[in-house]
Order: sequence, then C-alpha cells, then structure tokens
Amino acid sequence: MAAALPALVLGGGLLVAAWRWLRGAGAARPGRGGSMRGKTVIITGANSGLGRAAAAELLRMRARVIMGCRDRARAERAAREIRAEVGERADGGGELVVRELDLASLRSVRAFCHRVLQEESRLDVLINNAGIFQCPYMKTEDGFEMQFGVNHLGHFLLTNLLLGLLKNSAPSRIVVVSSKLYKYGEINFEDLNSEISYNKSFCYSRSKLANILFARELARRLEGTGVTVNSLHPGIVRTNLGRHVNIPLLAKPLFNLVSWAFFKTPLEGAQTSIYLASSPDVEGVSGKYFGDCKEEELLPKAMDDLVARKLWDISEVMVGLLK
Repeated sequence: MAAALPALVLGGGLLVAAWRWLRGAGAARPGRGGSMRGKTVIITGANSGLGRAAAAELLRMRARVIMGCRDRARAERAAREIRAEVGERADGGGELVVRELDLASLRSVRAFCHRVLQEESRLDVLINNAGIFQCPYMKTEDGFEMQFGVNHLGHFLLTNLLLGLLKNSAPSRIVVVSSKLYKYGEINFEDLNSEISYNKSFCYSRSKLANILFARELARRLEGTGVTVNSLHPGIVRTNLGRHVNIPLLAKPLFNLVSWAFFKTPLEGAQTSIYLASSPDVEGVSGKYFGDCKEEELLPKAMDDLVARKLWDISEVMVGLLK
C-alpha cells in the first residue's frame, strides 16, 4: 500500500489538474467597477492572502490603497511586489501606502486611526479583512481572547474611529470579511473572553458570527448617511490563515493536492471583497451578506437584532468607547 501511494497521488494530481484547468477555463471574473480613480481604500491584513490580492486589484483600478498591516517589513515587501506586478500598467492614478496596524492592540488601532484622520482628506472604502484562525489560546495586548479580539473587537474599534471620515466621504462603503463557519458559532455573553472554556474552532466561528452581527447593526445605525455596510464569505481559500492548524506529516501531500485542486486562489477568494468595494451593482445596498458576488441567505441567529445590539453595547465598553 505504501509503495502505491506515490502513484495514487500522481494519478490523482493529473486528474485534479485537468479538472482545475477546465474549471478555470470556464470561470468568468465577476463584474466590478471599471475605475477607482480618486478613491481611497483601507484594507486590513493586506500583505498576504485575500488582502494582498484585493490591494493589487484595487490598485490596478487606480485606487489609493492604504495597507493596514501588523508587520511593517512584510507589508513593505508585499507593496514592492504589488507595484512591480501592477505598476507597468498604472498610469499614475493609483497609489499604495503602508501603515502599521496591529488589531491585537487597541493602542495600535487608535494610533493608526489618528494618523489616517490627520493625513487623509477622504475614505471611500474600508475593508475589514485581517483575521486569525483557530490559534491556541492566547490573549491580545488588552487581555481579550485573540480570535475575538482581532477578528471582532479590533475591527469594531477601527471602524467606529473612522466613521466620521467615511460619512464625510459619502457615498462610501464598509466591507466586512466573515466566513461560512459563522454557522457553528454562538454568542455566549457569559463567556465572550473564553475564560471558562476555550475551543479554537468554536471561538473562530463565534468571531465570524460577531462580524456579521456587527455589520448588520452598523448598517442599521448608518441608514440615511450614504455609508453602506455589507459582509461576505470568501469561500475556502489557499492562504496562510490556517497556519495554526496542525496537519499530520504523512497527510500533507494529500492535503496540498486537495487544497490546490479545490480551494480558491487568493485572487478568486478576494473577488467578492473587490465587488463590494467597487461595483456599481451594489451602490446603496447595505446590511446584506454575500458569497461569490451574490447575495446569500443567513441563518436566523445571524439576523437576531437583539443579540446584535447587545453585542454592540458590550463591545463599546470592551474597547473603551464607553465607560
């Protein structure tokens, strides 16, 4: 059996290569706005994965893109690579800017927003993209469970501190990257910080459910302001988000084959973010949930307005917006 494994992997690889080629040949890139010239976009976690792909595409559409990243050196390297990819076709309309932003530190979030408000005259799109996935139990600088702290609370504070600029730049858009895994999460107000019990999979799902509830509540609060808010799931994407997931050594070749065949590339996964950030098709659309550039239905627990409002109120206190 062990001797046959390489042949099985090779044979499977040829089959899925053919399948993936056929899928790619038949796939059409979804519609999007032709130009983002004159628009400023902030993308969190833009140095890799979905965020990097979205930054490159929006720069190609002539946007001024601010990359909010925790590791400045890695972000600068990614920015140089993106400029090399896109720069030859750019006609001077786009710009890429790197700014340090650690969503695991409320101090860093406030410093980032302070600089944006000092330097930027407008903000047309905010893409809350950065995230951490199924990490071991650890806490943020401010003592929050890491997944809830980064995926929800960090973005909650970031968005609230930038709301004034977004309103002044209306029509403007907020795009919240969630996940289909929200379906397995629950908002437990008795243990939001996972101090009683911690399950890394459940806590990730809870943070993604919190993203959707936040987006819906924010959309309700922003009615009539010209600022729209929508959430999305990107699908299963080949990124470094799963770096905390342990895969047995012997299973890695098969996993790599399956992920290459069936997972989306970062560019494919970023299409819905790009669509919501730029397409005229969703002008004025707010409070919705999208996948593959189409509106999708949510489970009832993700549409619970009472839970959404309570989560908002508690989050305001947790991040220090209210005492």
